[in-house]
Amino acid sequence: MSELQKQEFFRRLDRGGTVRAAALHVGVSPDVGYRWIRLAGLSTPRGRPRLYTDEEKATFIRILKVKGNVSLVARELGFVRITCYKWAHQAGVFTGKSVRTQRDKFLKLRSEGLSRAEAMERVGTDKRSASDWDKGIRQFYGGRVYPDGRVIKYRIAEILANVNKPRTAHFHGEKVDLDRLERPISFRFLGLRERERLHDLHRRSHSIRSIARELGRAPSTISRELRRNASSSLGYMPYGAHRAAAARRPRPRICKLQASGPLRDYVVTNLQRRRSPEQISHRLRKDFSDDAKMRVATETIYQAIYTPHPGALQRKITPVTRYGRTRRKPRRDAARRATRFVDPMVSIALRPSEADGRTVPGHWEGDLIVGNLNKSAIGTLVERASRYVMLVHLEKGRTAEAVRDGLVHTMQDLPAPLRRTLTSDQGAEMSEHKSFTTATNIDVYFCDPASPWQRGSNENTNGLLRQYFPKGTDLSRHSVDVLEFVADELNTRPRKGLNWDTPAERLDSLLELQ
Repeated sequence: MSELQKQEFFRRLDRGGTVRAAALHVGVSPDVGYRWIRLAGLSTPRGRPRLYTDEEKATFIRILKVKGNVSLVARELGFVRITCYKWAHQAGVFTGKSVRTQRDKFLKLRSEGLSRAEAMERVGTDKRSASDWDKGIRQFYGGRVYPDGRVIKYRIAEILANVNKPRTAHFHGEKVDLDRLERPISFRFLGLRERERLHDLHRRSHSIRSIARELGRAPSTISRELRRNASSSLGYMPYGAHRAAAARRPRPRICKLQASGPLRDYVVTNLQRRRSPEQISHRLRKDFSDDAKMRVATETIYQAIYTPHPGALQRKITPVTRYGRTRRKPRRDAARRATRFVDPMVSIALRPSEADGRTVPGHWEGDLIVGNLNKSAIGTLVERASRYVMLVHLEKGRTAEAVRDGLVHTMQDLPAPLRRTLTSDQGAEMSEHKSFTTATNIDVYFCDPASPWQRGSNENTNGLLRQYFPKGTDLSRHSVDVLEFVADELNTRPRKGLNWDTPAERLDSLLELQ
């Protein structure tokens, strides 16, 4: 992406355009546009909607009548697409898609002997529309018209409620997920499209070997499919055959603890004695070293407790498990968890080595101490070499923007030798770290998950600050003067780790050496 694209993007924004429209105009995705805004240290443009002139509206209508595509014209002009659709509807310009030609072509292909699947592929329609056209059903917005004259109107509330609802059907009394059923599993198994093609060829009296050649399958596969999955009354039907094959696919196994017996009794008794599943699993090997049937894995016990199935241990045992949960709590590996930041974090492993030696000033550790109900906070900054403390007043709460602004206000006037790096934990309040670096020229590094010892000076200082700001109190009532007074007291307190120097004295001596 060139610098010219970026300049044109910001020029469009200055004229009042949206991020999406400006990005698409210069040929990049909206995500790239938002990233450019963050890298420039700007906030996302919000506020009043753009006001269009009558001349702009007339230009849009004139071009639309030539090109006929609202989204295309809106993108070219840099207008908001929803506003352009409103103008098109007000002008009586039809922007919908006519399927009459497509339907006529589909029906012609079907009359020539092509299968529904082949005709559907040639005209480029979906399976539902092809099925309706075969049956003579016509659709309109909000309903369907059947060949016998029946008109079925959809209830909009039901449509909206079922938009994301999975498609299901009942087969032999069991509910079947149709989306999962129709999804191809492997080339080893016949898929639904192959079964439809097999049905059409079989109906035209093709031989088994010719069908096998057409599908690229072994003749024994076709013979076995017709013998196993055909209906006695209707013959071979592709959807019924596919569901019959899917119904035979599961190989359910009975849980080891589902049946009553000495193993189940042993597990239940020891769970009631408040022993963990892991302790029970390993103790079985000692108590029944000669009986191979008295073995059960730790995970099997957990599944018997939490998985709802007949004979589960849930109702009896859950109240006496260690935490009394009724559901399992999934725990992700800290190294694999999804990041909460848009801008990538820089690991503490990449921090300059001089920060570890505590001999060069300017390397800071940052964190928050939080007040009652997590509604208020104070930012804390500790310089690693001298343990010098600065407190950040967060008047507008602990959001990422408020923390960023507070850190910038506190650190931007520091001399250059004291503005090197800042090390923080992975709290969401530091998600604006990139714009903080742009404003202060201080690189930000992040500790590993659940590793507070990597910011030991900061954690120790937070403990000292609780003498002044106890837990469970409202921290927003403390003014800037109070924070400066507390910081001054800590900076003039002798420290054992500094050979009884004060942080202020040690910082002055370090700066003299720079």
